[in-house]
Amino acid sequence: MGQKDNHSLKGKLLIAMPSMSDPRFHKAVILMAHHDEKGAMGITVNTILPSLKFGGLLAQFDVEIDEEMKDSLMTMPVFAGGPVETERGFLIHSREFITNDTSSLNRDLSVSTTLAALKAVARGQGPKKRAFALGYAGWNAGQLESEIQDNAWLTAPATDALVFDTPTDLMWESAMNSIGVSPDMLSHVSGRA
Repeated sequence: MGQKDNHSLKGKLLIAMPSMSDPRFHKAVILMAHHDEKGAMGITVNTILPSLKFGGLLAQFDVEIDEEMKDSLMTMPVFAGGPVETERGFLIHSREFITNDTSSLNRDLSVSTTLAALKAVARGQGPKKRAFALGYAGWNAGQLESEIQDNAWLTAPATDALVFDTPTDLMWESAMNSIGVSPDMLSHVSGRA
C-alpha cells in the first residue's frame, strides 16, 4: 500500500480548468473524499443549490433545531456536491468533531454522513466549521488520472480557510491562486493540444 497511498488525492482539491468540457463542472472546486486504484469520489464545494437551505433540509428529516442555532442553520447554504446520488448528504467539517462514521480527509478537514452528525449540528454540538452537500462526483478506476493527464483538472491543498471562509463565487480563483496559477493566464489556453 505504501507507495500508492502517496499518490492519493484524498483531502486535496480538484480545480476544473477553463477548458472543462462538462458544464456540470465549470469552474468547479472539488474536495476529494476518496481516491485509490479502484476509483475516486469528491464533493463540489463551490456550487450552491439555490432552492435549499440547511435548516429546511433538517426540517425534512424531522430534526429539531435548537433555538440558538435557528438563524445560522436556516440561512446556511446546501452545496450541489455532484451529479451522483444527489439525495446522499455529506457534512464537511473541521476535525474536532468526530462520530462513528467520520472520515478524516487531511489535517484540517473531515466528512461525516450520518443523521447523528446532522442532529449534533442542530443541537449546537456539531463542528465549529461546517458545510453540507448533496451528491458527489465519482470516477471509475483510472478515469480521474486520465482526466488530469488531459489537463481537465489541477490539484491544490485543501484548507479550512479555503473551504469554509472563501465566498463560493471567489473559490475557484482563490484555489487557483493558492497554487500560483493566475486564471487570467489560463483563459488564453484552448482545450485542444
